[in-house]
Amino acid sequence: MQLFVNDLTVIDFSYLCPERGIVGESWIVDIILDGSLNEQSMVLDFGRVKKQIKRIIDGAVDHKLAVPAEHAYTQVTHDADDTCYWVDFMRPNQKSIHLFCPADAFAFIDADAVTIATVTDYLRAVIQRELPDNVDGLTLLLRAEDIPGAFYHYTHGLKKHDGNCQRIAHGHRSRLYIALDDTRQPQLEAEWAQRWQDIYLGSQEDVKPISALQRSAAATNCNDKTHVGYSYVADQGLFELLVPESENYVIPTDSTVECIAEYLAQQVKSAHPLAKVTVTGFEGVGKGAIGYA
Repeated sequence: MQLFVNDLTVIDFSYLCPERGIVGESWIVDIILDGSLNEQSMVLDFGRVKKQIKRIIDGAVDHKLAVPAEHAYTQVTHDADDTCYWVDFMRPNQKSIHLFCPADAFAFIDADAVTIATVTDYLRAVIQRELPDNVDGLTLLLRAEDIPGAFYHYTHGLKKHDGNCQRIAHGHRSRLYIALDDTRQPQLEAEWAQRWQDIYLGSQEDVKPISALQRSAAATNCNDKTHVGYSYVADQGLFELLVPESENYVIPTDSTVECIAEYLAQQVKSAHPLAKVTVTGFEGVGKGAIGYA
C-alpha cells in the first residue's frame, strides 16, 4: 500500500557551489510512503505526515546553508564549545566564501556537490529514523517550481526575524514580475533577473570591515576590495559572512521581500519616471510582496 502527499512543503535554503558560489534555492517536496495498514487502517495519518515529516524536513534543510562536505574546497572548523562553525569554501580567483555561524545554520551533505539527488539521500536518511515500524518504504521527490518567465536565485539573512530567517545564508528561487502602467515587461524582468542571478542581497547596515570579523586562518587573505563582509547578532547568535564582491549586491534597507519589491520599484521608476510601476517580488514559491512607485 502506498500513501502520497504532493506539495508537502517547500524547502528554502542556499548551498555552496564551486562554479556559482552561494546559490539560493526553493524546492517543492512530494512524498510517497510504502507500508502495511496500521490499527487505524492507515499507512500513516495524513495529519501526522503533514506535521511530523514536514517538521523533520524543515529542521534538516529549510533556511539553512547546505555545504558539500566532501568537496575539496570545503574546510570546516568549530569553536571551543562546538556550538559555532567556521565554514570556508576555498574557490580560486578570489571567489572564496567564508562563514562563522551557529551550528544549526548549516546542513552538511555527505557528497562533493549539493544536488537534488544528494539532498534527497540526506533527507531520506533523516526521515527514516523517525518512521513507524509499519512504514517500510519512503520515496522523496524534490522539484523546482515551473516558472515560464524570469526568475533569479538569491541568498540573504534577516537579523530582525524571530525565526530561522535570521540565518545569514539562506535563500530562494523566485519569480519576478515588473509592470509599467499595468503591462508586464518581460525584458525588464529578464534584465533584473540576470543582474541578480546567484546574488547575495545584503543590508547596508550589516556591512562591516573585514578586519572586524572573526575570520578563520583560511580567510586572512580576504580584503575589502575582493570581498564584502557582513556581521550581525540575532536571537540565535552571531552570524558572519564574507562573500565575493562580484557576487554581492547591497541594498539600503533590510532584504525582506517587501523591501526588495519596494527597492526594485524605485529603481525601475528612476528609469521610467512617467510610468506607474508595479513590482511583484516572490520569496520562493507562492508567497511574496508587491511594491509600487
